[in-house]
Amino acid sequence: MEFMIDNWAFVAKGLGMTVRLALVILLFTTLVSAVFGVLATLPSRGLRLVIHAYVELFRSIPLIVNVFFIFFGAPMLGVDLTPFAAVTTGLTLWGSANGIEIVRGGLESVARHQWASAWALGLRPWQVYLHVIGPQSMRAILPAYTGLLTMLVQATSLGALVGVSEFLKVGQVIIERSAVMTGASPAFSVYGTVLLVYFVLCSSLSWLSRYLERRLGRPAMRAKGV
Repeated sequence: MEFMIDNWAFVAKGLGMTVRLALVILLFTTLVSAVFGVLATLPSRGLRLVIHAYVELFRSIPLIVNVFFIFFGAPMLGVDLTPFAAVTTGLTLWGSANGIEIVRGGLESVARHQWASAWALGLRPWQVYLHVIGPQSMRAILPAYTGLLTMLVQATSLGALVGVSEFLKVGQVIIERSAVMTGASPAFSVYGTVLLVYFVLCSSLSWLSRYLERRLGRPAMRAKGV
């Protein structure tokens, strides 16, 4: 632990990079998942086939392969991506492919008579999704989607493999420096600290999910007179 304290400025920079990377990935993943998840429930067969192809393609590729493919493949296509952008793109593609299915499944889990009633009221499509179907689908979407976000936070550690100076990479550098300067390896304490930080980040997401689930469940309980 003292090695981490002695290098606190370096550690803080790495942790800040991890948080920044996670926030950007979660934001883009959520936006893509929400938009294409909704589009996947529309009647257009062609649109649904295109979205299905996207989902099946990126869900079938391991995360690390996806990141490497973007990082090394983009320059061959004339797109010069920084390591941060490559990791963000790779994880967003994989995360949104899974997120689309979660959103689509959650929307389609709402009882058909709710859809029929909303259309019968003459609501516009965006009003149907925003005011009727969306709120009811959240109880089905939230647990699975939080699990996905937790996996994406954990996957930010893949950035260390392509040169992103995130938290895990910083820990590796500290271990290497200490081994060279002192001849002793603080790997156990350093990786233990990394484990603890990721545990706190992911546990916070899980706690937030449970809190939102309870909040969303209260209206339904009141409606049943509980």
